[in-house]
Amino acid sequence: MAKHLAAKDLDVIVTLIDGWDGKLNWEALCDAIKPLIGTRPTRQTLYAHQRIKDAYGHQKARLKSGFVSTKRPASLSIAEQRIRRLEAENSRLQRENDLLLERFVRWQYNAHKFNVSAEKLDAPLPFADRDSSEGRQ
Repeated sequence: MAKHLAAKDLDVIVTLIDGWDGKLNWEALCDAIKPLIGTRPTRQTLYAHQRIKDAYGHQKARLKSGFVSTKRPASLSIAEQRIRRLEAENSRLQRENDLLLERFVRWQYNAHKFNVSAEKLDAPLPFADRDSSEGRQ
């Protein structure tokens, strides 16, 4: 049975994808993940998570664009890898932000369309008293 991925596992996997160097495919990714989270996930498990799918597609496109690494001393090579990983992460986060902004605009339009006021949308969340014995039997 496939392991369900926790939020921290998703963060680890997306970070791994952002820093990926070389040919990227689902099998290689699954193999690289095993030592990080303890089990080898299936391609289908990874593909079921939108963040992983987006990061994977984005990194494939970046690698396809032809970024070529040159031979450098170790310290510069490490810095180059870190810069590449941070650029990939930044680019992915910008894409996620753009998608969230699109969703917000869609929600804004639908709220206006169905006459939902800004006051109703900005209403505070109800307080959940977790220590209360009400409702427990």
